[in-house]
Amino acid sequence: MFYNLFYLKVAQIRFYFSCFFAIFLLFAPFNVYSNIKIGFVNTESILKDSNPGKNAQLKIELEFKKREEELRSLESELRLGINQLEKDSLVLSEKDKMNKQRDLSKIDIDLQRKRQAFQEDFNRRRNEEFSAVVLLANECIKRIAEQDNYDIIFEDAVAVSPRIDITEEIINILNG
Repeated sequence: MFYNLFYLKVAQIRFYFSCFFAIFLLFAPFNVYSNIKIGFVNTESILKDSNPGKNAQLKIELEFKKREEELRSLESELRLGINQLEKDSLVLSEKDKMNKQRDLSKIDIDLQRKRQAFQEDFNRRRNEEFSAVVLLANECIKRIAEQDNYDIIFEDAVAVSPRIDITEEIINILNG
């Protein structure tokens, strides 16, 4: 019996403590956190819409344009070869068909290897160029945070109110 009363008292104390804590959490933010200034920056928009981001993208595209054209040329060569093999398959000997298939297979393997190397190089260079833009943007964000007395500025969130979004301000600073 004493054992059950003890657990009943513990349960009561837990209940009262939980109620007090819930009331505290309900009213505490209005008093304690009312002066916090929060900002948000969308990095993707900065990279896409700012002049340094556009310049970096243009630089990368120009740098890789020739290699991309080579890949397209190789792809069209492969397609033409496949189409020609399909057309000529009825008149070619078995040995000639095998040789053409082997040649097309080599071209396909070469194309895949070059495409993978291209993608790896492109991603590496894009990351290098965009990291410089992000560093520049971070300097602007820190400057604005100090000037406008922001307590915290978030980067990339799931849902954001437009009133705390300072992305346009950062883009304007980077552009001007």
